[in-house]
Amino acid sequence: FLGIIYDMGVANGLFPLLIFMGVGAMTDFSPLIARPKLALLGAAAQFGIFTTLLGALFLSQTFEGINFTLQDASAIGIIGGADGPTAIFLASKLSPDLLGAIAVAAYSYMALVPIIQPPIMRALTTQDERTIKMSQLRDVSRRERIVFPLLVLGICILLLPDATPLIGSLMFGNLLRESGVVDRLSDAAQNELINIVTIFLGLAVGSKLAAGKFLTAETLGILLLGLVAFAIGTATGVLLAKLMNKLSSEPINPLIGAAGVSAVPMAARVVNQVGQEYRQDNMLLMHAMGPNVSGVIGSAVAAGVLLALAG
Repeated sequence: FLGIIYDMGVANGLFPLLIFMGVGAMTDFSPLIARPKLALLGAAAQFGIFTTLLGALFLSQTFEGINFTLQDASAIGIIGGADGPTAIFLASKLSPDLLGAIAVAAYSYMALVPIIQPPIMRALTTQDERTIKMSQLRDVSRRERIVFPLLVLGICILLLPDATPLIGSLMFGNLLRESGVVDRLSDAAQNELINIVTIFLGLAVGSKLAAGKFLTAETLGILLLGLVAFAIGTATGVLLAKLMNKLSSEPINPLIGAAGVSAVPMAARVVNQVGQEYRQDNMLLMHAMGPNVSGVIGSAVAAGVLLALAG
């Protein structure tokens, strides 16, 4: 039973694509469209992925009992994107033996966003920076919301074909939402489809968590590297936001840089919560959603790059 589910949806990469379709149907890209430059914050947060790739190779060279290949290191690095489906998709292609540990690490750190991120955000920002109030986002037309997923898909097909399955599924789900003519299909993608696939995905990944393969030095290394990747991604997003605030004529609260990791929408909620701790009327949720959704796109692009280089 578990083997059938694994072969049906994980070994061939189908389940992560279906989850991305559901995520796309649930995601509003309006904050990103209204202020496109915030996409840079999502890109900066992917820095943790490539740093962790190098860290995995370093551990492999330094410690006995840890032997990560370039494919293994690439699959481990994607944990820094804080995107479970992307991590599973890449691990199933590059490092199936480590799939269970990588999936557990990715989803664990997604769940620990409210614990891991706030201390990093506070350490890298000042009191004055945390109280910056950003200007209201402009209204985004329906035409812009429909053109955006088509444009992103076209660019991805031309420049990074290996990322097209993930980006294509995400943008197709979003197009279902924004077209306004297939509400029933959009609702199904957001609810029934993603819930069913999540159950199957959990069973399939759980089947790879046998004690003999999971309780090893390599697994502990993966969990440690995942934490480092996530922390670096959060820090680089905040630091770039601080730099953008210095260079921009519009005020940018550096806290929103932490939402560049693609844990949607948890990271954006954490940013909003931390912002309100220092200023009650500071509503950063929609502003943080811009980097947050760009982080989803960024992690999928990073997965495509790693697949092209190490596959």
